[in-house]
Amino acid sequence: MRLLHSATALAATSVLALALTACGNGSGNDASGEKSSTPTSSSSATEGGGATAENAGATKDAGSGSGTGTGSSAAGSGTGGGTGSSGGGTGASRCHTAGLGFSFGSGDGKISSSDDQQQLAVVLKNKTSAACTVQGFPGVDLKSAGGSWSLTRSGATPKKVTLAAGDSATFTITFLPWTQGSGTEFKATSVVVTPPNETTSATLTWPGGSVLLQDGATHPGTYTGPVGS
Repeated sequence: MRLLHSATALAATSVLALALTACGNGSGNDASGEKSSTPTSSSSATEGGGATAENAGATKDAGSGSGTGTGSSAAGSGTGGGTGSSGGGTGASRCHTAGLGFSFGSGDGKISSSDDQQQLAVVLKNKTSAACTVQGFPGVDLKSAGGSWSLTRSGATPKKVTLAAGDSATFTITFLPWTQGSGTEFKATSVVVTPPNETTSATLTWPGGSVLLQDGATHPGTYTGPVGS
């Protein structure tokens, strides 16, 4: 009987020991659970990193803001361009017909008796008290009792000419006089000149006599050059 009690007590002790061991292992699992909460803390750090990234993004946005400021500066340059335009406005404006005097150039309009191709200079004088500019080909029409002939332009390149008060510029009318048997006669009596970019004209008496009519020719012998030629 005493032996049976001893065995029973030993068995109970073993069971208690096993129970305590099991409890010890459960605490280990809890510690492991606490360790598993550490990556959660790392996750929070990552979120903090994300916040830092957002701040970096905000810094980048601020940089973009600086870019916008640069754009505003560029817009300021545009405004400067406006000032430049204003500066252009203080410069010489275009010469207008009403402010110009018209006459013939060298030789005072006298034409040689040769039947070869000839040239006649037409002078444009700035009659105003302010400088003005002129650029391009004038409109030139020869007039006769029977009609009008609009002259073609030469192949010369126009250049901008600035005329101070009282200054002059010229352009050249090249023409082919008519002679008996040379072709159709155009009995020119006057020449109508319209300055470049103007719609008002001035009329001068034509000094050159009859001109060989070539109004349908591809390369006529009578044509006009640009102002400044």
